[in-house]
Amino acid sequence: MTVTVKNKEKTPLVVPTSVRRKAGFKAGEELEFRASGGVVTIVPKLPLADDEYTPQERRVIDARLKKSLDEVKRGHTAGPFNTADAMIASLKQELKKTSRKKARAAER
Repeated sequence: MTVTVKNKEKTPLVVPTSVRRKAGFKAGEELEFRASGGVVTIVPKLPLADDEYTPQERRVIDARLKKSLDEVKRGHTAGPFNTADAMIASLKQELKKTSRKKARAAER
């Protein structure tokens, strides 16, 4: 879709309704304008992660991320896998190990 408008010195530049509709912009939505090399890009402003979660939820997320990072640092990872079948075989092997540990614990 191409729409041409004239850039007048004293009149604000207006994005035509048909262009906004085609882009999927909603009324009241915050938009971000980026300019580079004679090109203006308009994109919806994305919410910050801080706005998305409550402080309590953020603490839980941060704690889980820290735990995961610690596990990776200790080498508790699997893969990379060349195929999905290789990944599934690895998962099945881990399940067998877990089942054996549970069985031993039940015997005690």
